[in-house]
Amino acid sequence: MSSLHNRVAQTLLKQRLQEETEPRTTFSFYRYFDIAEPQVFRDVLYQGLHELKVFGRIYVAREGINGQVSVPRSQFEACRAYLDATPGLEGLRLNVAVDDDGKSFWVLKIKLREKVVADGITDPDFTLNNRGKYLNAKEFNQLAAEPGTIVVDMRNHYEYEVGHFEGAIEVPSDTFRDQLPMAVDMLKDHKDSPIIMYCTGGIRCEKASAWMLHKGFTNVFHLEGGIIEYANKAKEWGIPSKFKGKNFVFDNRMGERITDDVIAHCHQCGQPCDTHVNCANDGCHLLFIQCPECAEKYKGCCSEECRDQPALLSKETGKPHVFNKSRERLRPRLKMP
Repeated sequence: MSSLHNRVAQTLLKQRLQEETEPRTTFSFYRYFDIAEPQVFRDVLYQGLHELKVFGRIYVAREGINGQVSVPRSQFEACRAYLDATPGLEGLRLNVAVDDDGKSFWVLKIKLREKVVADGITDPDFTLNNRGKYLNAKEFNQLAAEPGTIVVDMRNHYEYEVGHFEGAIEVPSDTFRDQLPMAVDMLKDHKDSPIIMYCTGGIRCEKASAWMLHKGFTNVFHLEGGIIEYANKAKEWGIPSKFKGKNFVFDNRMGERITDDVIAHCHQCGQPCDTHVNCANDGCHLLFIQCPECAEKYKGCCSEECRDQPALLSKETGKPHVFNKSRERLRPRLKMP
């Protein structure tokens, strides 16, 4: 029986990934369902996926599961069959990556969480049993084109910045827990209008649709499988993509190219660019957009301060000190939703 946690150094794991010769397939999945014993569910899942050489990040909570993983291409169908045979995950939709280099993850981590998506909801009467209606890619394009339809992006600012659906409303926050009440307030005068909510893979907009219905909205929809499923189906069905730009993803790739449109700009010089990087200074690692010219000028750092000043060690912890950066000028560091 294998260990239920990784015990190998990260540097060695990354090296092993680079040395792999078989291509990997990256995919994401989620499902809201009751898990009576999250720890037991987690341990059994870890054992099975570890044997299939799955890498990635999975969260398990009493409300369900949320995962982003990669698997050797030859094991993809075996992985699908394993998940399908797991109680509660039957028929699970797997959102296969649109733009995949196979190097998204290098280790398997399955963690327990209070919720698979932190929402800040404390209302005891809220339930996920009443959710918005699913829309596939064709249905999304049709309804989004109708007068009076409101399309709402339920992702963080730095995700919206590099790519979004035409005419979509941004809920200007970098946390889902803040976006839920903001969305209700922003749309309070449109409680009977058709409202389409979307996100990366569907997990946030599905919960958001339930919250909007709970708050009295009557005509709420959400995009089935999120942007990832939409992009795949649009290509498969030969329909025009109403999503423009890049889809931000929470793994080593930091983005999937959906269309050739570059709608964002370098945070340092303002030139068109949609490449997210983390500041090269070990005391910062801020997530921001940087063009190749500025990457050379600032040596991969977000500012002259970080470029010219080595990472400072905190006197309290002995670990790199985190510089305070302007949230108006640069975006917050990368976090899992």
